[in-house]
Amino acid sequence: MESYIKFTNQTQGRDRIFRAAQYACACVKYLIRNNAAKKELAEKLRNLESSLSAGRKLFRLGNTVSSVDAAAHALQLTDPVLQLCLTGAHLSRALYFACDNLLWARAVGLAPGFDKERWGLRASSCYLLSLLLSLLRDAYVLARLAACYARERRRCRQAPPPPSSTDNGSACCHPPGDVLPSDLMEALWASPAVTLDVVKNACDLFIPLDQLGVYRSGAGVVGLCGLLSSLIGILTLLEPRLKLKP
Repeated sequence: MESYIKFTNQTQGRDRIFRAAQYACACVKYLIRNNAAKKELAEKLRNLESSLSAGRKLFRLGNTVSSVDAAAHALQLTDPVLQLCLTGAHLSRALYFACDNLLWARAVGLAPGFDKERWGLRASSCYLLSLLLSLLRDAYVLARLAACYARERRRCRQAPPPPSSTDNGSACCHPPGDVLPSDLMEALWASPAVTLDVVKNACDLFIPLDQLGVYRSGAGVVGLCGLLSSLIGILTLLEPRLKLKP
């Protein structure tokens, strides 16, 4: 299991680069949509975007197993809120990847009987649930960090500094209390891992919402948000200290 997961995870960097390029194509295509002189370029970008999307589906063939394994590890967390949020997020992501794999199999002719529209909506629903649970985890961690700053503010300004950004709120186990907006902003500023994860998940949220028709943000917004979240994903892959844990 360990060797298989290590092997499949080697494609994460390539998948994120492909994802960034895919949404960059979507952004440029949206910007030149009304330019008749660049109609040929728009068509090339559309074809490239489609090819990149197909390539990413191939990269994600092993991600279902990785997500199930991550959910099993999340079950071992002692914090019940983190345990619930992370386990649910990983399992939802595993279902998303399973649906995505079926869509890939249909696209290449291995499973022609599957309804593309229905399974596409199921994939988007699982992706949306995963993002909502991830954002709930972010809010919980952020509230714990802000509570630490609030207690320190009440206690004394000469007291030892609050927990560093590397613990992601793990040292703070008390309720937020009278947390002020300044405490929240201080926690965001001092915890780049939390801040980046919030921005990344919030950007990604527009993608399934648009696909499900819950909130039609348009191709331009989806492309921009997808590009931004992809760049953050590449950054956290290059700098593991910026990745929120657990």
